[in-house]
Amino acid sequence: MLTDKNNLIDRIDAILPQTQCQQCGFTGCKPYATAVAEGRADINQCPPGDEEGIYQLAELLGVKPKPLNKAHGIPKPKATAFIDESTCIGCTFCIQACPVDAIVGAAKQMHTVITAACTGCELCIAPCPMDCIHMVAVQKANSLDQHAKKKAANLARERYQFHLLRLAREKQEQAEKLTQKAMKKKQMNVATAQDDTRKKTIIQAALKRAATIRTKGVTK
Repeated sequence: MLTDKNNLIDRIDAILPQTQCQQCGFTGCKPYATAVAEGRADINQCPPGDEEGIYQLAELLGVKPKPLNKAHGIPKPKATAFIDESTCIGCTFCIQACPVDAIVGAAKQMHTVITAACTGCELCIAPCPMDCIHMVAVQKANSLDQHAKKKAANLARERYQFHLLRLAREKQEQAEKLTQKAMKKKQMNVATAQDDTRKKTIIQAALKRAATIRTKGVTK
């Protein structure tokens, strides 16, 4: 049963355009596909997929097609992000927002977009404090055949999956660093406590010797 469900999710995901734009209300195309398969989302919530995608989903699921729910947005011509390098301050906010790691750069250094990898999701625009990112229409995008569209979608899916793996790895590495830091702090606290105990023992022994010496002196 689980295998059948996973197979359905994969088939739904294969229909989606893989822009990972989150307009559907989910964090990516695969989560949306999962929600559709589980009946938690409708088939008309993907603006980039437009009517073609809706009809394909309806056919797959054996339901009637319906108009695109424009509450999630409207279809737009294919476009890719462009960063004005003269204005970019290297804040990395756009890099963090990109779901397919199509933006490269480093802190306080100029960022740039890998055009071939950009899905046009526009998620990088809002976080930019300099408003230096805008969308550039892709010439002859509408003339792409189904093979080219499928190839682009597969690339986007792979980059999205790699993006999720990278985030998971970084989260794990961060957790390990925090664990190591906590262990070092605990070890330091133990060492400090042991050192304090040792010092107290030495002081107490010295006081005891001094008291003994004073007592002997009084006796004499």
